[in-house]
Amino acid sequence: MRKTDRHPVSGANSLWHVYKTVPFLKVMKNFIVIQIARYTPFLGMKNWLYRTFLNMNIGKQTSFALMVMPDIMFPEKITVGKNSIIGYNTTILSHEYLIHEYRIGNVKIGDEVMIGANTTILPGVTIGNGAVVSAGTLVHKDVPAGAFAGGNPMKLIYTAKEMKERMGKPAD
Repeated sequence: MRKTDRHPVSGANSLWHVYKTVPFLKVMKNFIVIQIARYTPFLGMKNWLYRTFLNMNIGKQTSFALMVMPDIMFPEKITVGKNSIIGYNTTILSHEYLIHEYRIGNVKIGDEVMIGANTTILPGVTIGNGAVVSAGTLVHKDVPAGAFAGGNPMKLIYTAKEMKERMGKPAD
């Protein structure tokens, strides 16, 4: 199970309660910053925007490709380590609004992680250092350090040990 905080709601579905959970002006500011960052080709500027205006924890030399969509409601719950690549059109969610509840969870992406294009990362997930996530993956559970995962639903394809063996490196 993903690590999320669950908040039940009554009456209408949880999305009708959105501005009770997050201020409208915060969402508007986040939307504007994210749209600027999605289209800018300058990697350093993207990281600066995310750190400065969204309070995201972004490591040095991390690269967000064109059209990456961080969570608009709670971007401050996203951490990405150093020297990682987040592929084109990837979505990183730290919230989910359901019928009878909403959930909020931290997303932790380690150092030197490669996330393929068009991936969706759900709230409450940790992706370990050196992991690789293939393009088009729905990351609905943790990915161990050094592993290769992919698919929808996501499956572990190679463990860290198997990855080292495939790359011709001695296993620890």
